[in-house]
Amino acid sequence: MAAESVEVVARLRAAGCVFAEDEARLLVEAAAETGADLDELVAQRVSGTPLEYLVGWAEFHGLRVAVAPGVFVPRQRTAFLVDEAIALARGIARPVVVDMCCGSGALGLAVATTLLAEGVPLELAAADIEPAAVDCARRNLAPLGAPVYQGDLFEALPPELRGRIDILLANVPYVPTEMIAHMPPEARDHEPHVTLDGGVDGLDVFRRVVTAASAWLAPGGHLLVESSEAQAPFAAAALTDHGFTPRIAESDEHYATIVIGSR
Repeated sequence: MAAESVEVVARLRAAGCVFAEDEARLLVEAAAETGADLDELVAQRVSGTPLEYLVGWAEFHGLRVAVAPGVFVPRQRTAFLVDEAIALARGIARPVVVDMCCGSGALGLAVATTLLAEGVPLELAAADIEPAAVDCARRNLAPLGAPVYQGDLFEALPPELRGRIDILLANVPYVPTEMIAHMPPEARDHEPHVTLDGGVDGLDVFRRVVTAASAWLAPGGHLLVESSEAQAPFAAAALTDHGFTPRIAESDEHYATIVIGSR
């Protein structure tokens, strides 16, 4: 290992970075590729800036997804939601997929990339309320020709999608408001709270989605959301109340819980 990298590893390890060697390698590569000052990158990482913001991308579902400051960083556990969505979409001829609260567009990108590689044609769209997220998602989804709309939940979508969505990926904020203060500083201090805050019990945004979703889903369509294990039964009950057939799925591998509502 070069002396420069050894020094970076030592600084990161002293700051408490668990994967100091991997992070050092990525920061050194980012500095070389972009011309950024390595010392400044390391100083920002030590101060708590998410690594993904500094290198400009996040690894998700085997893909390199562009991210930028002010944009929600995709979590590795959400790959489980993507896998479940892909399994459902395989049974639909040319599925219409919408990534709502899309952030960087990582979920839609992962679903579409996998399905297209399997020869499954699809129609993909995404939406988010945050301008920075919309700009980032457009960068990621441009190669697929997928539109990204800005607005509040279903208000962002064009009317021609109404009643046609087969797979609705809605990775809505689900952290209870009072718990945000206890989150890791990388998220708490750097990601917009609108991407984290789910209200008193974490389900406020989810309830808004469920209330309107049936009008936008195609017959037999599916809504997939991530939740905590404790929230899942309440989310499933809300789906039942709005005419959906709910299913709770859990992954020990990903430490993830998702709730699926089928119309």
